[in-house]
Amino acid sequence: MKMSKMTGDLGGSMIREMFNEALKIEDTIKFTVGEPDFITPKPIIEAACRAWRRGLTHYTPNMGIPELRQAISIFHKDEIKSDPQTQVFVSCGATEALQMALFTLVDPGDEVLLVVPAWPNYFGQVRMCGATAKLVPAYEKNNFVPDPDDIKKAISSKTKAIVLNSPSNPTGAVIDRGTYNRIIEILTNHDIFIIADEVYSRLIYEGIDYDSISDYKSVMDKAVYINSFSKMFAMTGWRLGYAISTPDIIKNMTKLHENGASCLPAPSQLAAAAALTHHVGEIESMRRIFEKRRNVLCAKINEINGMSCHIPEGAFYVFANIKQLGIPSKEFCMELLRETGVVIVPGIGFGSEGEGYVRFTYATSEENIIEGLARVKTFVEALQ
Repeated sequence: MKMSKMTGDLGGSMIREMFNEALKIEDTIKFTVGEPDFITPKPIIEAACRAWRRGLTHYTPNMGIPELRQAISIFHKDEIKSDPQTQVFVSCGATEALQMALFTLVDPGDEVLLVVPAWPNYFGQVRMCGATAKLVPAYEKNNFVPDPDDIKKAISSKTKAIVLNSPSNPTGAVIDRGTYNRIIEILTNHDIFIIADEVYSRLIYEGIDYDSISDYKSVMDKAVYINSFSKMFAMTGWRLGYAISTPDIIKNMTKLHENGASCLPAPSQLAAAAALTHHVGEIESMRRIFEKRRNVLCAKINEINGMSCHIPEGAFYVFANIKQLGIPSKEFCMELLRETGVVIVPGIGFGSEGEGYVRFTYATSEENIIEGLARVKTFVEALQ
């Protein structure tokens, strides 16, 4: 008996492929999974533990507990005016929020614009909707920020939505105000939904001004703002994300969630509410450490003959150029792992525009960065 066509068409993430390959090898240094290496701050953990001990072990509202929705609404009050009763939805990580948004807005046969290189799950999520991903290239010469003219060229009568990820995974690119203005101008003239994946929005470096979709009030009636506790508070394993949008969109995302994950544990949600209300300072503490690591990593990469990188403005990734080495990105990464134990991700795993690049994450210690890049340098020198 055959499995469903949808599952047969879905591919796996090359991030996870490299992660799993590394499990077979000892003495590895990992620059793979986009996960802060920090433990969730203890006061947040304690808030959850207190809730578990109080016996809060029952089902919760599908949309999320009122306390957390209220905390999210207040946290974003200067950016997005939202009614926590009708415009805020708590999801099983930002990943589920993205999928629920696509299922809500996109029909089979529609097209969804993706800026590439892009997070691999976007491709699978669009495919699960029966839609087609239409790729908009972002080039290193533009610091991996998409050219609005390329977005305009990609729009067709079938275009239903666009996913805008800023800061970007895998490039760390931040869409600047001038570019955003032009993109919004183009989208305003078309009936296209905007899914804004801003899970790295609190990890911005060098004091640059950050533009959010929420800055463009003219398109907020057809936008879904998505964020997560994973990157802000090192809560990846808690699986808590959220979306802010119009009441109609949120109502339908919640309906889909009810038929899937259904609801999320009260203690986890109460801990997330405590994080937003009392522990926002933890974000800045981690951000400063990430920025220092970024500077060390970029300096080490740019010391290697045959490799180079643009210094990213956000997130915790570096998309390094290996084109001078003349070796496909997956082959390079596999050989590097086998020879040195260093695990990075091939650029081809983020779409065809990623070939010739490799992704490092600096969500790891400075010691690992220094030792790992020393091994990479030795490996590259041997190649040459």
